[in-house]
Amino acid sequence: MQNKEAIVIGGGPAGLTAALELLKAGASVCLIDRNERLGGQLTKQTHMFFGSEKQYASHRGIDILEILTNSLGKYGNKLEILTETTVVGMYRDKVLSCVSGDKFFKLQGEKIIFATGASEKALPFENNDLPGVYAAGAVQTLMNEYGIKPGEKVLMVGSGNIGLIVSYQLMQAGVEVVALVEAADRIGGYLVHASKIKRLGVDILTNTSVKRAIGKDSVEAAEIWELDEQWQGIEGSERTLEVDTICVAVGLAPLTELLQQMGVNVKYVNELGGNVPILDEQYQTSVEGVYACGDLANIEEASSAMVEGRIVGINAARSLGRSVENADFRIKALRHELKDLRGGPPGDKVRKGLKKLGVAT
Repeated sequence: MQNKEAIVIGGGPAGLTAALELLKAGASVCLIDRNERLGGQLTKQTHMFFGSEKQYASHRGIDILEILTNSLGKYGNKLEILTETTVVGMYRDKVLSCVSGDKFFKLQGEKIIFATGASEKALPFENNDLPGVYAAGAVQTLMNEYGIKPGEKVLMVGSGNIGLIVSYQLMQAGVEVVALVEAADRIGGYLVHASKIKRLGVDILTNTSVKRAIGKDSVEAAEIWELDEQWQGIEGSERTLEVDTICVAVGLAPLTELLQQMGVNVKYVNELGGNVPILDEQYQTSVEGVYACGDLANIEEASSAMVEGRIVGINAARSLGRSVENADFRIKALRHELKDLRGGPPGDKVRKGLKKLGVAT
């Protein structure tokens, strides 16, 4: 078994910035990701980011990934990157069981940061297993990483930022978005994203969902219907849309299984996506020396995940006895950035969820 000073599990936005802060402080870092390359969601995000210059505003996610990985490259002697490596076990003594190809090995870390992100939620409807029914992340991967269009005529289900952004990206790729349906009574994502697709002629239908996919061997059409105040379908309101693809973007669920395996205290908070770890002011879990950040802790945008990663990296570095210049000032400034990112109506859900955890927003 190999012993490591700091282990970061997950090479997405939060994991990358956490690793950078640890490296800046002089710590040695082992960065683990199950994919063939680092980046997480950044690898498929071709849209411009909002926020401030500190959060890489006006940069595309793929460009932010390049900035962060180039920064990591400056610490080659202190950084070990294990891609195509899956952590399959996690134990209270901070021992990890890992699998890479046909190799099984164990690592133990003084400090472990979980930035494992989230998985996409499914939506139950008739024939939702037909070819042509995709999760939004799969559509992004096909288009933005492999240059493959998922279809020609798409129904988007869900008006959060993911649904809105992927709709726009589909249109940029020459795909027709026939309509976007949203079960809630209002659009869930930023209105600036919604405005872009509405200007291009896409109807956003609130209080509406998909009833069933129609087709024999693949999707040939989708039947949608209106929902009542109890989120139940209204008989007689059905209509059929001719589409060959149904893209489902109905939210994310934090990947807390490994944390729960080692006995970390979690709480179900609907507004944050599901089971999330209970964290202290340093983003430390109920197990000393184990931290969590990003979508694993609460479902937000990549900008917030990167800020949380920096906070966790600084706290973990200090816990290791490493000196971090202006640490208290930087953490205070980063917390202020988070507050700004969570401001306004789009941040209502996150603020409500964090309040249930007793986290000041």
